[in-house]
Amino acid sequence: MAKKADQIAEVKTPKIKKPKTQNIELTAKETVKKVVKKAVVKKELKAVKVKAEKKVVEKKTPVKKVAKKAPKVTEKAEKPETVVVDGVKNEAVENTIEIKAEKGKKETPNAATTVEELFEAGAHFGHVVKKWNPKMKKYLWGEKNGIHIFDLEKTVAGISEATKAVADLAAAGKRIVLVGTKRQVKLMVEEEGKRLGIPYINQRWMGGLITNWKQLKQTLDRLNSLKQKREAGQLKKYTKKEQLLFDKEIIKLERIVGGIASLKEAPEVVVVFDTHKEKLAVKEASNRGVTVVGLVDSNANPDKVDYLIPMNDDSAKALEIMVRVLGQAIENGLKKLKESKNQNENK
Repeated sequence: MAKKADQIAEVKTPKIKKPKTQNIELTAKETVKKVVKKAVVKKELKAVKVKAEKKVVEKKTPVKKVAKKAPKVTEKAEKPETVVVDGVKNEAVENTIEIKAEKGKKETPNAATTVEELFEAGAHFGHVVKKWNPKMKKYLWGEKNGIHIFDLEKTVAGISEATKAVADLAAAGKRIVLVGTKRQVKLMVEEEGKRLGIPYINQRWMGGLITNWKQLKQTLDRLNSLKQKREAGQLKKYTKKEQLLFDKEIIKLERIVGGIASLKEAPEVVVVFDTHKEKLAVKEASNRGVTVVGLVDSNANPDKVDYLIPMNDDSAKALEIMVRVLGQAIENGLKKLKESKNQNENK
């Protein structure tokens, strides 16, 4: 019996050697990693060699400096010769510079912008699709990620039409008012209005500025009279408390209607930099037949705007471009007006 038990024990507990699979897997992984590292290193070395060869080629083959040759003198000096160097066309415009300079002295062209400049400024972005106005459909290119996209070619066409109209209106002596109360544009409007010497509104549109001009004119007269009296020293006869009250009143009126203090009659042209925010101004102007030039976003109504510019009116860069472009157009019109006045006086 003891022998059988020993035999059973020997059978039950045999010595089994475990296969060395783990070591084989580890060695395989290490070899794969080494192969990958070698391949990466080879690629990096090749890239470095290519860059080094490019630098050497660039150093060995410097850019050829083209000597300035006198262009052929022809009757049509406006079409210069084109010189091709390494696949790049360089126009010889030396003769046309003087001609353009002479033309620029006589006529100052209207300011303009390009599709690329507007695209970089983000002027093509509209509002969310849910908040759009269907009347703006013809000015939209489509939608992307739930946001409408403007057709910038139509935007440029609107800008050229608006700048031409504004320049003509300024040359005709029309009273123009800049309106921009948004945080992004209010300082730009103030600076441009002061530079051009034209009225502007950058705080709040005064209801009745056009429809109830007589009443608002009294407020402007009050502000101008107080400022004149203070400059002349006529307010010193009052007590210190009364003088402080006058100063506070001047500051308040200056903040509200200081930009239009120079207006002697109701405005004839209103340039609005956000027709949706300035609904009251657009409505009041259109009801009285005042010309409205404005930036119209995808959520605004274009019906009451005479010269509309379809674009994003929330981008600070886009607004800066439009303030510059429209301001330059107004400046060109004012210059023409001065020239015509001087000619009439000389006659």
